Amino acid sequence: MKRIGFLSFGHWTPHPQSATRSAADVLHQSIDLAVAAEELGADGAYFRVHHFARQLASPFPLLAAVGARTRRIEIGTGVIDMRYENPLSMVEDAGAADLISGGRLQLGISRGSPEQVIEGYRHFGHHPAEGETDAGMARRHTATFLQALEGEGFAEPNPRPMFPNPPGLLRLEPHSEGLRERIWWGAGSRATARWAAEQGMNLMSSTLLTEDAGIPFHQLQAEQIQLFTQAWAEAGHDRAPRTSVSRSIFPLVTEQDHAYFGLERRSSDQVGMLEGGRATFGRTYAAEPDQLVTQLAQDEAVAAADTLLLTVPNQLGVDYCAHVIEQVLHVAAELGWR
Repeated sequence: MKRIGFLSFGHWTPHPQSATRSAADVLHQSIDLAVAAEELGADGAYFRVHHFARQLASPFPLLAAVGARTRRIEIGTGVIDMRYENPLSMVEDAGAADLISGGRLQLGISRGSPEQVIEGYRHFGHHPAEGETDAGMARRHTATFLQALEGEGFAEPNPRPMFPNPPGLLRLEPHSEGLRERIWWGAGSRATARWAAEQGMNLMSSTLLTEDAGIPFHQLQAEQIQLFTQAWAEAGHDRAPRTSVSRSIFPLVTEQDHAYFGLERRSSDQVGMLEGGRATFGRTYAAEPDQLVTQLAQDEAVAAADTLLLTVPNQLGVDYCAHVIEQVLHVAAELGWR
């Protein structure tokens, strides 16, 4: 575990007990939390993307704003649903956000999770080709996105352009050198982890896997990381890959911590049904700091990954989320971080 960041789903609801009662609240507080996390010494600020929901949706304005307000931490997504994306527009948006941040963008992308609406990507103008699934469409969009990120020209220039063109075919601008190597695939299974490695994308694994192998979640996830690493070596890529896992971790230090998360002491892995198939959900860690050190030391996936993303309860406000991050960093130091 070399890096620790936070992952916010950016929930908001007009409820009097919520610290985020509007989309504006979530956006401004997301920026403030990224600044606070950097000041605490954390390594990253990541944001989830969900459409048709009272959650963060359009990531690039937020990423650019965070990049402008911070100087060191990585900024990214976990994850962008590629079924909804115009891959060429996304190349331009990502390039701009990455340049604003000085090359700190770490983009997590994926086929996406269960939606709020039926086939919501169709409302965005995207339709699977004949005989193609929505997952296949997401991978097609991803292939176009990755190719365009390489920065090679592909578009025939107008012989009478409004502005002078450089010679040859034109590429999308702005181009951010190196961003292609900072794309992650949110893999929900061992098979998709291998596919991500073959495509030269880093591995992002959450607290949910869309399979059940009859073993503890952390062991299944560690196996996923191992298979990804093997597939990466077999593919012959000329750089080292990165891997991340997400965890819900709450050190119980104050009375407020106990009130919010004390009951999560009894949390355990869960197996359920998701989109017609069995899925494994990882536990929440909630305990006193010394107990968390012992528990997390036994988490094989946390040990295997180079990056740990902490899911934060953003509706409890910036100060409380920063408190959680700070306490987890203290625990992580006992496990060898930094």
